[in-house]
Amino acid sequence: MRKIVVYCWNYVFNHKVNPLRHIPDVATRHMILQVLGWMWASSFAIAIGSYTFMAISLVGHIALIAAAAITVATYTVAERKPVAFAFASGRRLDGEHE
Repeated sequence: MRKIVVYCWNYVFNHKVNPLRHIPDVATRHMILQVLGWMWASSFAIAIGSYTFMAISLVGHIALIAAAAITVATYTVAERKPVAFAFASGRRLDGEHE
């Protein structure tokens, strides 16, 4: 059980293990993880807030489902097309030499 928990934790939070590892710029990976973390915190805040009022609990469910869909889409794009996250930062990518 401990191995499963550690594996799941690393898959979500370790940029060297999850699909974000395909993005060459470490700073971009960090930014994407920060945005995903903020999104999940906001989604849970909305969900818990809406659970207190049964009439609007639909908003909470939509927030959690949307957060899951955005995370899966981000990981999929990072794995298949990491250059999509190569913003015009002017940074040298890992492996590039002058």
